[in-house]
Amino acid sequence: MKLLAMIGRTCLGAAETVGGITIVFARILRAMFPPRFDRDETWLNLYKVGVKSYPIVIMTAMFTGAIMVIQSGQYVKQTGATGLLGWGAGYAVLAEIGPVLIGLMFSGRVGANNTAELGTMKVTEQLDALRALAIDPINHLVVPRFLSMMVMLLLLTALGDLFALIGGALTSELILEVDYRVFFHGVFEGHLLDEYFTGLCKAASFGASISVISCFYGLNVSGGATGVGRAVNQCVVTSAIGIFVWDYLITYLAN
Repeated sequence: MKLLAMIGRTCLGAAETVGGITIVFARILRAMFPPRFDRDETWLNLYKVGVKSYPIVIMTAMFTGAIMVIQSGQYVKQTGATGLLGWGAGYAVLAEIGPVLIGLMFSGRVGANNTAELGTMKVTEQLDALRALAIDPINHLVVPRFLSMMVMLLLLTALGDLFALIGGALTSELILEVDYRVFFHGVFEGHLLDEYFTGLCKAASFGASISVISCFYGLNVSGGATGVGRAVNQCVVTSAIGIFVWDYLITYLAN
């Protein structure tokens, strides 16, 4: 009986979370059509979540491309199939590894920070003060974060793909002694444009998912500082689950 009760509580909690996230997403869409969100706050968030994230994205992407090349290096040495090196690394990075790793990094840096900000505003009653001034927190705080995260994660993934290929080319040249021109020839001859656009679609969906989840947990914080910490932890875990669910769905539909 205890096991059944635990399963029941888990299912009810999951249903409540999914329902709450869906309601927040519906309120965001309602505020966007027609547009009723704060544009100054949107520009500020574009800078905070995008411009301040690009150094770590570039570093993550370059190491990702390098790792993909190193992993396939043994096979290349054994078979001499250097022409496939660029195609293999490019396919893995553009379609799967790049968007997912950048999305997970983004959720840990930006999503957690967003939940902490909104949660702190909730427990210090700043959200109630906005409502008292007839300012809707969804229009003023949530929609700008939604737009900035979705747009910037897409752009950061596009930037990351470029530096991942650069990192792979440098690794093939310096470690495997395969000319970088051979590497890029394999990328271009592999016709990876579909994989590239699929990865960008994944990035946009990851950004939307992370933003809605982080805003949901931030707006529903209770219990003071302890509640904020608990909400941040739940945000990171749920965002990771959302990333893998969207990755599966888009991959399935694309194929």
